[in-house]
Amino acid sequence: MYRVIAFDAFGTIFDVYSMAQLAEEIYPGSGQAISVMWRDRQIEYTRLVSMADPSQEGSSYYTSFWDLTIKALQYTCARLNLEMTEEIQGRFMNQYAQLDIFPDVIPVLKELQHQGMHTSILSNGSQEMLKTVVDHQQLSPYFEKLISVDDARHFKVMPQTYQLILDQFSCQKKDVLFISCNAWDIVGAAWFGLPTYWVNRFKLPFETIGLPPTYQASSLIDLPAYL
Repeated sequence: MYRVIAFDAFGTIFDVYSMAQLAEEIYPGSGQAISVMWRDRQIEYTRLVSMADPSQEGSSYYTSFWDLTIKALQYTCARLNLEMTEEIQGRFMNQYAQLDIFPDVIPVLKELQHQGMHTSILSNGSQEMLKTVVDHQQLSPYFEKLISVDDARHFKVMPQTYQLILDQFSCQKKDVLFISCNAWDIVGAAWFGLPTYWVNRFKLPFETIGLPPTYQASSLIDLPAYL
């Protein structure tokens, strides 16, 4: 049915909320609040950058996801009245480069490789950021391409970002199955015209706008059966 399986990275393959453990260690009692607010602010900043200048050539306000992640962390600590030092910031960002993966990731990637599927990541993360975290978890043999929105100078859900998959694989929209844990990302991909697979890891309701996912499951384990 599909030629290309394209995965979102952060939240889908890599567990961004595992940062809560380190946050709790540094700021006892605030770990969960930091993790959630940091993630929300990070995504909010990406939207601000693209919405402020949605030109086809890319946003003039574009900056890397790594830098936006740092800015979101700084905002979160200021919002929660927590002291932020360079040493603490360094600890957080070093951990971000070594995020845990979800336990269903490797078995499914192995099965897709066995089936001869073309696989890639499409992420807001910079190319360097993606390579670092993928190499750390020894996932590079499972992905043909690591596609960063850097090439579009926009962040998801701008249509230029999903177009990068088609450009890289010289394929049509119907040939790609896009997979994400983030419902907003599924909405953006579906509006662009891609078939979608929503990994609803946290048993959340789907967005009340947009097209429903083509497939929905609580993990990646069911993915090979759909293919």
